[in-house]
Amino acid sequence: MQRVFWLFITIFLSSFMLTFLCSAQTAPVNTTADGVAIKGYDTVAYFTLGRPVKGSQDLQYEWRNAKWFFTNQKHLELFKGDPGKYAPQYGGY
Repeated sequence: MQRVFWLFITIFLSSFMLTFLCSAQTAPVNTTADGVAIKGYDTVAYFTLGRPVKGSQDLQYEWRNAKWFFTNQKHLELFKGDPGKYAPQYGGY
């Protein structure tokens, strides 16, 4: 009986953690009123240049129902290749 109890607890906790992790990955992105993420700053620049740099509307990409602006084509391509690596945690909230 005790084995059944621990098996139930293990399955319950595993499914709870899986549900939590899946919902965290689909969290909405904090945007401006016109749908721009991180107020138009180039999120990749924080990693490559170590500072905030305003992006350009001419170099934008839509991801998770938000518009992301970039300073150059290289940053745009880096973001396209792995958005989760460069996007702020918790949707930018």
